[in-house]
Amino acid sequence: MLINTLHFRQATCFLASIDADWTQLIQTVGECQFEPKPTREPYEALIRALAYQQLHAKAGDAIIKRLLNIYGDAFPAPSQLLATEFDSLRACGFSARKIVTIQGIAEGAISGLVPTRTVADAIADEDLIQRLVTLKGIGRWTVEMLLMFTMVRMDVLPADDFGIVQGYKRLKKLEVAPTRKEITEIGKAWSPYRTIASWYLWRVPK
Repeated sequence: MLINTLHFRQATCFLASIDADWTQLIQTVGECQFEPKPTREPYEALIRALAYQQLHAKAGDAIIKRLLNIYGDAFPAPSQLLATEFDSLRACGFSARKIVTIQGIAEGAISGLVPTRTVADAIADEDLIQRLVTLKGIGRWTVEMLLMFTMVRMDVLPADDFGIVQGYKRLKKLEVAPTRKEITEIGKAWSPYRTIASWYLWRVPK
């Protein structure tokens, strides 16, 4: 999907019209600077998302940089990744559990379980989530990151994301953060721009 500044303006206008809190948030944060990476294949995007899982961005950056260094600064093909020794991947900073997962992603790319970008473009959000969470170590959040930042789907709400939930708590000055079920229900009001709503909630001032 091609996204341009018009899409972002439509999204921000829609979100700003929800209530005064959203209006203030968008005024404070400013124009949406959402930066997807639409040229990446789902295989690459999943491995990159996994590298950052439960880590700070700088740590994830370092892991990916060391991984690329193995292959001459190019992202490895699935067959290359599978041929790489465990210790070499461990030296990049991947945990043993993550190494098993990225090897499973590579195998899935070869078997077709992990679809090519062309195939994935024709698959609905929830169908793609249910397909990819069958991979060991891949949860819903990881696929949602793929949907948002690679597939550029504009109506994705990662309801388990800590930053989004805490952002909403601060936005509404709540004493207790909403549950996954509650944020999912609340987020229906942000459709069809829940991806952009998530982007703003990650940036609610502390």
